[in-house]
Amino acid sequence: MSKRDYYEVLGVSKGADEKEVKKAYRRVAMKFHPDRNPGDAEAEASFKEASEAYEILSDSEKRAAYDQYGHAGVDPSMGGGGFGGGNFSDIFGDVFGDIFGGGRGRSGPQRGSDLRYTLDISLEDAVKGATVEIRVPSLNACDTCDGSGASPGSSPTTCGTCGGVGQVRMQQGLFQVQQTCPTCRGRGKSISDPCTSCQGQGRVETTKTLSVKVPPGVDTGDRIRLSGEGEAGPEGGPSGDLFVQMSVRQHSIFERDGKNLYCEVPITFADAALGGELDVPTLDGRVKLKIPAETQTGKLFRLRGKGVKPVRGGSVGDLLCRVDVETPVKLNKEQKRLIEELRASLGQGGKSHSPRQTSWFEGVKNFFDDLTT
Repeated sequence: MSKRDYYEVLGVSKGADEKEVKKAYRRVAMKFHPDRNPGDAEAEASFKEASEAYEILSDSEKRAAYDQYGHAGVDPSMGGGGFGGGNFSDIFGDVFGDIFGGGRGRSGPQRGSDLRYTLDISLEDAVKGATVEIRVPSLNACDTCDGSGASPGSSPTTCGTCGGVGQVRMQQGLFQVQQTCPTCRGRGKSISDPCTSCQGQGRVETTKTLSVKVPPGVDTGDRIRLSGEGEAGPEGGPSGDLFVQMSVRQHSIFERDGKNLYCEVPITFADAALGGELDVPTLDGRVKLKIPAETQTGKLFRLRGKGVKPVRGGSVGDLLCRVDVETPVKLNKEQKRLIEELRASLGQGGKSHSPRQTSWFEGVKNFFDDLTT
């Protein structure tokens, strides 16, 4: 299968300078990067094709050979000369360069680092969804030099020590050791006139504002991936990704457990004994909760569909209200007298008014009886 013209792959003319070639490669690489197109074989092939085109057109010697002989001038398998014909050094640099920190001159610009940002959100925003603006500090491509590291009007040159490979080989006895080039520090290129804005690094630390769309139903630990919003790659390489991790703040009323919400509802002694109707809060507003007579502390009431709809799909959860019978405080004389009369009246009814208390005392009595036998 014949290869496409490298200039056509990057979308530049044959007279394009190094800066234009690099800019075009970044655009194509960002579009077809595998991280942005997971599982897309065609996008992966286009990304590899663009990387191959940039490798040739960014190197002055390879580009000259390509312009004169086409693909035959740069493909060792087609008999192209001038590049060592695929010797051991080439293979070592291509296959093992990433492991030993070298080979950058041949593998093209490297991808930038991924970043993580922890986003604190309220329970309401986590359940209903929201759009939140965040400010993220990161390394971004220098606008002055467009990420090249060289001052405007100049460009990096191939390192004379390593020949653009980024690594040098040293003889130690019977062994040859390959290590990062001390001159260019593995970049494969030297900058004689560095950019004053980034001091030749090609990247500057800036803070950018991003709008994050939080989907309904997220919970603490969930992550949102923003492709290409991480750190810019060195030497004009593609940017990494930004992972926004959710951290849901504790709520003053509700507690979340998966798709269900829980809350405690204090009720009066009278409502617990005689029954009543209360207004209880939900994330959608107030609803009526009917309390039956003789309700005990700890009783759970389920309000169906008042919980959380999971972000990954499924039915909406419930709101479970746990009632807590509150003992009256700061009683006046009249109130104390009435309660005393109530206690005396309840005592006349025997064990029927306090079945739990009666069974508990019987259990205690049996316990001590067993100890004495």
